[in-house]
Amino acid sequence: MLDAVRYLLDNGVKWRAVPADFPAWDRVYAFFRRWRLQGLIAEFHHRLRARVRETEGRRAEPTAAIVDSQSLRAADTGAAGSRGWDKGKKAGGRKRHLAVDTAGLLLVVHVTPASVQDRDAAVPVLNRLRELRRKITLAWADGGYAGWLVDWARDVLGLALTIVKRSDDQKGFVVLPRRWVVERTLAWLMHRRRLVRDYERLPATHEAMVMWSMTMVMGRRLARRPGHPAAAGPRDPAAGVNTPGVSSTAHPRATSRLAIDRTHSIFAGTASRPRATVRSLARTPSLAPTTAMTR
Repeated sequence: MLDAVRYLLDNGVKWRAVPADFPAWDRVYAFFRRWRLQGLIAEFHHRLRARVRETEGRRAEPTAAIVDSQSLRAADTGAAGSRGWDKGKKAGGRKRHLAVDTAGLLLVVHVTPASVQDRDAAVPVLNRLRELRRKITLAWADGGYAGWLVDWARDVLGLALTIVKRSDDQKGFVVLPRRWVVERTLAWLMHRRRLVRDYERLPATHEAMVMWSMTMVMGRRLARRPGHPAAAGPRDPAAGVNTPGVSSTAHPRATSRLAIDRTHSIFAGTASRPRATVRSLARTPSLAPTTAMTR
């Protein structure tokens, strides 16, 4: 099931176009929908992020965040009321608003019509960020968030929102402090064809797709950390040995399999239990939501 969802996200195919090598498309969609409604994908994503941060020598809970947005063209499949026109980017569709930590890992995602201003959309984003991550006391953003939002974040949320502006003397592309972190995360999302354009009917579905994409990024990062076979580098055909210090591109299937196995174990504690859980979810005919998992 995990492989099927990731295949759909990575290749941008329709649900009905999921290859026959995977379970039936309607069972895969039922699995995806149930995880979204019950909050399981959010819980899965949060556990992976904590593990990645600890592996990199950071604390599990971040204390600072970076906020930004990205406008996307939306397909006709999206509901008309959830689409808008971004005058600045000259794009019609939706806008995804992200809050990430200083390592570029996703903290909060919120999807709105493209016509919504960044400052207006930042209110629910920062509220959600403060609700989930009480230790965060500092955030950075670009000039689009300047104005009343800075005072509101300080007075209501107790959050110091720092605006990182670009100098008027600078021309062309310039790497700005802190802002480049969230820009890199937005670039990671664009690697998934399903996220290049918004094909989802519901904004909540697009938010779930974003979290699934970040689980792929974090799973590979965990699989390639020092001490694991994928981190040893590709095998040199001539010498018959691994080449250390080189990105493992010669064995993408092995690396992907290792990443999936590690994400399985992080979610349920063992590598075998999640597969049984997935099978039980897929066989359940009812799609009615139950009590959502909260943190």
